[in-house]
Amino acid sequence: MRELAFIVGIYIARVPNRNSPPAILLRESYREGGKVKSRTIANLTRWPNEKVSALAAALKGEAFAIGKDSFGIVRSEPHGHVAAALGTLGKIGLDRIIDSKPSHW
Repeated sequence: MRELAFIVGIYIARVPNRNSPPAILLRESYREGGKVKSRTIANLTRWPNEKVSALAAALKGEAFAIGKDSFGIVRSEPHGHVAAALGTLGKIGLDRIIDSKPSHW
């Protein structure tokens, strides 16, 4: 009979290597048969330290403050021409010819 495994937590582990930098691993700990075991979910060694620290903070449940400079507009598409086309379709009745039932599509 197979025993159930219960997840205990997800954490970041830094595993030392002999002649190279430590491996940074995203791990999951779980209980199976009364013993605590762990398995590696992802290798984060190539991630920048800031990104690893942010993930570690998120896993600990810390709140994040997002500033104005965190996001930037890359491209903005105008929508007025789409609204004008839909309005014209409605006025001339073409919307009923294209689709028998009204929908947002």
